[in-house]
Amino acid sequence: MILIENLVKTFRRTRVLDGIGLAVEPGERVALIGSNGAGKTTLIRCLLGEYVCNGLVRVDGLDPRKHRSRVLGKIGFVPQLPPPLKMPVGQLIDFSASLCGVEPARMINIAGELGLDVASVRSRQFLRLSGGMKQKLLIAIALGRDIRVLLMDEPAANLDPEARKIFFDLLGARRENTTMLISCHRLSEMSAIVTRVVEMDMGRVTLDRPNQEEV
Repeated sequence: MILIENLVKTFRRTRVLDGIGLAVEPGERVALIGSNGAGKTTLIRCLLGEYVCNGLVRVDGLDPRKHRSRVLGKIGFVPQLPPPLKMPVGQLIDFSASLCGVEPARMINIAGELGLDVASVRSRQFLRLSGGMKQKLLIAIALGRDIRVLLMDEPAANLDPEARKIFFDLLGARRENTTMLISCHRLSEMSAIVTRVVEMDMGRVTLDRPNQEEV
């Protein structure tokens, strides 16, 4: 489902990704761990087709740069930093649902499970929400789609403890038919969900092993 070979990405002469190789099979759930600056976010952005890079990158056999709209149609994405969108919450949900051909109610219901009452903030601009509200809404939009791949960059960072538990329960419910690549600092939170652990440091994969703690 995800294939990366000899991936190199450089910013201002600094090599952020240094010959990354990674293959993720359909249905695998991978925890991507490593310190800040290890290259995790850059790797995810390359999979989304946001960066020009050297090497081979494929998502379900497609090049994310050449076939970006088709690739993004297969992916549910939760960024580490919410985008500064001025769009009202209700409009954002309706727009996101229309792009992938699902009912907005699916996203609204997931947001409700996470503790976000969409009706109470429907007319508020997305950027005016609290950090936790933004994260809940972005997760709801990602999980409310019919997709084959979930890319998540520190998705639980701004969630309260109850919402974190519900979030991981929601991920667990999807784990039979969705390929996941989840960047995180604390592997302990993901141990019951992921099948594999990939650690990065200084733009390279330094560890790649099965998750022996999965239940």
